[in-house]
Amino acid sequence: MTQATDPHIEVALLALIAQRGHQASACPSEVARALSPDDWRALMPRVRQVAGQLAQRGLLDISQGGQSVSPSTLPSGPWKGPIRVRLPNAT
Repeated sequence: MTQATDPHIEVALLALIAQRGHQASACPSEVARALSPDDWRALMPRVRQVAGQLAQRGLLDISQGGQSVSPSTLPSGPWKGPIRVRLPNAT
C-alpha cells in the first residue's frame, strides 16, 4: 500500500489485536510493516498516534515496559522507546 491513511491504520491495529486476543500484545511496527513494507519506519509516528487515539477511545491498551500507559497522556504522551498494543483489560 503506497498511501496508508489513518482509517487504514486504525483497521489494521484493531485487526491485529483482535487476532492476538487477550493472551498477547503486538508491536505497532507490525502494522507499519504490513501497510508500507518499504518505508515502514516513516509510518511509525502515525501508527503510534492512531494507537493513542484508539486507546483514548478505550478500543486498545498501550503498554511500555510491561506497564499500561494512561490514555490521558496520549497521543502526545511521553513515548520514548518501544510500546505494545493489546486488547483492553488484558492480563
